[in-house]
This record gives sequence, C-alpha cells and structure tokens, in this order.
Amino acid sequence: MAEEIERKFLVSGEGWRDAVAGRKRLVQGYLSSNAKATVRIRIADDQKAVLTLKGPAEGISRAEFEYEVPLDDARQMLELAQPNVVEKVRHLVPHGGLIWEVDVFGGAHAGLVMAEVELASEDQVIDLPGWAGKEVSHDDRYANASLARVPGVPSVDPDVA
Repeated sequence: MAEEIERKFLVSGEGWRDAVAGRKRLVQGYLSSNAKATVRIRIADDQKAVLTLKGPAEGISRAEFEYEVPLDDARQMLELAQPNVVEKVRHLVPHGGLIWEVDVFGGAHAGLVMAEVELASEDQVIDLPGWAGKEVSHDDRYANASLARVPGVPSVDPDVA
C-alpha cells in the first residue's frame, strides 16, 4: 500500500524564500471528503493532472494513491469539485537533507502560508528550519480538504506557539 507520512507547519517570516529550488502553481478540487477517504483532482502549472485518493489519517500517516489523468478530464473534474477548490503556489525548499514544500495560498485562502515535509517514518527526526512556526499536523482545520470547504484563513490561538 502507498503511504504518505508528513508533518505540517505554519510558516513565520520570509526566510525560506532565498532557498527556493523550484515552484509550481497548483489548483486542486475535492470531489469527495469523508471520514474514510478524500478524493482530490490536482492540476499543476496547467500542464499535468493527478487524481489522488487518501485514506483516514492515523497519526501523521495515511494511505495515498495517485494516478495521472488526461488534462481535459481533470479540468472537467475540477468543475465538478466547485466550490471546494484550493489554489496555491508550492515552493520547493531544501533544508536539513529534506525537501520542504512551502505552500502560499491564493484565492479564498490568501495570506495563509504552510510548509509540509514528507518523511520515511513517523519517528524520523527532522531539523526544523527557523521559518517553521506552529505545527498543525494534527489540526484538521489546516488540511487542504478542510480549507476547500471553508473559505478564509483559520484563526490561530495566540497562546499556542
């Protein structure tokens, strides 16, 4: 089974920008999202499309299956997903031997900047960059499927760093 293990953090500051090694514009729509599975269509740079099925999270791990689909089909699926769509620019930022993905959200979520890093195991030790702020790996409000359903930037509890 394919598995995704990732941690997510809010981004504080602009320190990551000087290390960007690549970027792509992503538009992703959520066709279905429930306790058992999430089905997402994603178009990258209006050139490549992937259909993704994700199982329920167990800690920071979850089953994940991805399939490339024809771009024209993906555009039609994206229309079916309306209004549950997220727009962002993903920046690839090497740090500590890993590639961090810093997502700068647009559209209904403009102002939100999050970083995620994929791991080989749940107990993998990582070197947190200085721009990694509050961890939100277990906060469902920051899951892209949740963001797609609720416009705006989730509020952050100022007492939790």
